[in-house]
Amino acid sequence: MRTFGVFCKHPRPGQVKTRLAEHIGPASAVTLAAAFLDDLTLEFRNIAQRRILGYSPADSAHYFHHFSRFGYDLWPQPEGDLGARLSAFFSETLQTVDDRTVLIGSDSPTIPREYVQLAFEKLDEFDCVVGPAMDGGYYLVGLRRCIPQLFENIVWSGASVLHQTVQRISGLGLSLGLLPPWYDIDDLDDLWMLAGHIQALTRSGQTHPCPVTATVLRQLHLG
Repeated sequence: MRTFGVFCKHPRPGQVKTRLAEHIGPASAVTLAAAFLDDLTLEFRNIAQRRILGYSPADSAHYFHHFSRFGYDLWPQPEGDLGARLSAFFSETLQTVDDRTVLIGSDSPTIPREYVQLAFEKLDEFDCVVGPAMDGGYYLVGLRRCIPQLFENIVWSGASVLHQTVQRISGLGLSLGLLPPWYDIDDLDDLWMLAGHIQALTRSGQTHPCPVTATVLRQLHLG
């Protein structure tokens, strides 16, 4: 079984894109976060046999029900830090030796589809796969068996998440498949990067995977 997951938050003022909200306002930040999720769920609606939205908080299921039209199951993230929630997700989805699970966040609306496909392919050869993010974390992690120790005692804030994770992979003796780096959207500089990237793709005659996001950027006079 191949499982593709997206970790996401209910887009509510003060709960999502707080650094961006300081510059574009809470309402625009919420609209942008919702657009990211709309684009990602549409782009990856048939990427794997099973697709799951790992949402938070647990009482916000009503917001996410409409994603069932794209074939997504809903999974409420449990309490605990990110490491505990990641461990719980992979424990839920990796039940047999033939299972493969790839998980992304909802902060990278332009992530190439081929990167996710490549992640699944690499899991036939490697214990885990990681997509490094430009901010020092990772935009994707994939496993073929649940490894709770991989996520324990990681300092999740700051630019050393990838460094800590690779050290942990090495310490556990795991094999690593590596994807190309990509970028998350967390602050205003990232948002300008996103706007410029979408414009460049359009101008060069290439398609991009985030039409809803592009519309919101135009409304914010960034597109």
